[in-house]
Amino acid sequence: MSQARAQDIARPPERLDDEALLAQVAEGEQLALRRLIDRHGRGLRLFAGRYLGGSDEAEDVVQDVFISVWKNAKRFDRSKGRATTWIYRIAANRCIDVRRWRKFRTFIGFEEAHERFPSLDPDADAWMGARQELAIVRAGLDKLPERQRMALLLRAIADLDVPAIADVMGASAGSIEQLLVRARRTLRAQLFETEASETQDERKTR
Repeated sequence: MSQARAQDIARPPERLDDEALLAQVAEGEQLALRRLIDRHGRGLRLFAGRYLGGSDEAEDVVQDVFISVWKNAKRFDRSKGRATTWIYRIAANRCIDVRRWRKFRTFIGFEEAHERFPSLDPDADAWMGARQELAIVRAGLDKLPERQRMALLLRAIADLDVPAIADVMGASAGSIEQLLVRARRTLRAQLFETEASETQDERKTR
């Protein structure tokens, strides 16, 4: 056993980096997997939820991700990138699979679009101002091309840098930068158009 490996075993799990935890997972250490879930579960749920547009599917994705981490930890090679990048690549691929399956089900008639009803909460108006921009951004995310949306969410939610995003998505750093530029430009334009339209409506009602 190497000295570094011996030190990792002796060190408490909360002090280990992700790469060391993955090494322990590869040895069948469930506590190490639990630590990875504690560290990255929330971020993965946010990423998958924003990408897929639903928390239920996002929870399923996260469970699948950590099942895959448990089964395939031995395949991780720290010389090829960070553990975080490896984990989010699994999540990104799973999200793509879910979206493809969803489109297939819709195409063959197994799944219909869900109607969205406004909130009936009498206090809902108090939330509208604070949540309006968030709603616009979420709607804008749904309209972005798939690769732009994934790149933006990996940057904003997963906090990955451009090289890491490129690694996750199997693209060059330059192409990822272009995806991010286009995605941000589109979202800003949508926000501006919505605000301008609402201003005009307010003037008409006065």
